[in-house]
Amino acid sequence: MMTLRTRIEEKLIEAFAPERLSVIDESHLHAGHQPDITGTGETHMRVRVVSAKFTGMSRLARHRAITDLLKPELDAGLHALAVEPAAPGEPTRW
Repeated sequence: MMTLRTRIEEKLIEAFAPERLSVIDESHLHAGHQPDITGTGETHMRVRVVSAKFTGMSRLARHRAITDLLKPELDAGLHALAVEPAAPGEPTRW
């Protein structure tokens, strides 16, 4: 069975052909924030991606492109998605 993290990685690779990509499961950091959030499972993800396809796109447009792509995962129970997109040559915090 494919993990959520792997599905997200595959979709991002196919859509954006990234130079750098990191999908981080941060679910354990959110245990107890809500009664049904135990810190297990794949409920909170962070996506860090550098792609030439983001060149010339606004920050909002980049976020929308990623969240639109991952809408099925969000609809299926992904509780939170942090997105850190960049074009090549742009500074990143990671």
